[in-house]
Amino acid sequence: MTTSPVRPWAALSALCLGFFMILLDTTIVSVAIPAMLRGLGASLNAVVWVVSVYLLTYAVPMLFTSRLGDRFGPKRVFLAGLIVFTLASLWCGLAGDVQTLIAARAVQGLGAALLTPQTLAFVSHLFAPAGRGPAMGVWAAVAGLATIAGPLLGGVLVQHLGWEWIFFVNVPLGLATLVLTWWLVPDWQPKHAHSFDVAGVLLSGAGLFLLVFGVQNGQQRGWGAGVFGTLGLGVVLLGAFVLWQRANRREPLVPLRIFGDRDFSAGTLAWAAVGFAMTGMFLPLVIYLQSVLELTPSATGLLTTPMSVLTAALGPVAGRAAAKVGGKRLVVTGLLALAAGVGVLALQAAPATEPWTLLPALLLCGLGFGLVLAPMSTVALGSVEPRLAGTASGVFNTARQVGGVLGSAAVGVLLQARISASITGAAGAAAATLPEQFRVPFIESVTASAGAPAAGPVPGPGLPGELAVRTIHIGLSEAAGETLLLPLAVLLLGALAATAMRRTVPVVEETAGKTPPRRPR
Repeated sequence: MTTSPVRPWAALSALCLGFFMILLDTTIVSVAIPAMLRGLGASLNAVVWVVSVYLLTYAVPMLFTSRLGDRFGPKRVFLAGLIVFTLASLWCGLAGDVQTLIAARAVQGLGAALLTPQTLAFVSHLFAPAGRGPAMGVWAAVAGLATIAGPLLGGVLVQHLGWEWIFFVNVPLGLATLVLTWWLVPDWQPKHAHSFDVAGVLLSGAGLFLLVFGVQNGQQRGWGAGVFGTLGLGVVLLGAFVLWQRANRREPLVPLRIFGDRDFSAGTLAWAAVGFAMTGMFLPLVIYLQSVLELTPSATGLLTTPMSVLTAALGPVAGRAAAKVGGKRLVVTGLLALAAGVGVLALQAAPATEPWTLLPALLLCGLGFGLVLAPMSTVALGSVEPRLAGTASGVFNTARQVGGVLGSAAVGVLLQARISASITGAAGAAAATLPEQFRVPFIESVTASAGAPAAGPVPGPGLPGELAVRTIHIGLSEAAGETLLLPLAVLLLGALAATAMRRTVPVVEETAGKTPPRRPR
């Protein structure tokens, strides 16, 4: 490991490149979903697993992997995660079937879980308290850049090179980050003697996996006794996890006493709602844009870019505004604006909609995200006891990832159910206009496409192909609009939770020093 003099900003640049790669991979995949459906000949349920399994293996181990950095050194764990992530990305790109891709994405998520917590730990180590603000500003800018670059880069790669290249692009990025990290980042050794809550990791991981597995496969398996048994066992294991965290007197994975802070509890619920919406809204939206409005992957990325730009631009502004007016108002306003944007998109989903008319709703979503992202952590973590700050930060960020996992699974299963019902209904209505001998074959041809909507219908001899395409577009539009109502409802629940946060009074600076902060009301 390097022993050269530490250059904080150079080290931060290497860490930011790794962080950029991880965040890029959470946004770049959504624009490639229709291409994966066609290229792998997979069902929509299988491709949703490509998203869900990554988020699942990313979220569950993160509290555990943060303590690995404390024990073995953040640089070493960061490098290990980077190697795992890069090799798994290569495996993803080489996958010839959807089952292999799902397995590779699971390993990729584990690499991300190893890497991510170490990056934040290094900011506190590399910079004195006075310099951490600018460093976190750079950090936030990298997050915004990744959000913008994901759909754009993904669209270009999918359209011109194929869906595999959204994963291959991580290989040169990973190798460059590996070299820069080895060279520039110090081998800091905190040597904290943490105990590892292995039982907590196993209970939470198994419980969440069974819950997601049951939800996501419910539609495909007919919501039978086996599905409900899986869901019930998942709930039991998560309940056992909570009881174990309460009983564990050594070093539990999630010390339950942190939830005694009202701001933290309400903020964590609202943050999970944001994760649910950020993941859940893009699946029906991308299916609608590419399979109904027939936008190319590049055009899809371009259409959603203004939303990401507005989110990134508002981040620093919202952070400064929170110091003047209090973060609670911005968070509640942002969640309501985001819900309104998703609601307008749901209303606009129709085959004849012009793509550019979706921009105001997308910008409203960008406004909502921008108002929420910066103030949320300030309000939620601002009153946590200092000795619990590190744990609270880990739980808070994990909540967003868990919300994303649940959003991917729940929206995926709802979208599948609504596509099947909407296309069947539209096919019946369209078939009524045909001669009787063509009605049943037409309905069978159109409804067969419901499992892989991006592939389109394959009409039999003598059947009207144009009518079949129009029928599928009607069904997909209805399904996308109805599915978007789920993230809208979750956002409204998140806004309701955020209203429980206390209205903090900003600290006022004076020439003679700083007045002590007034107690929240």
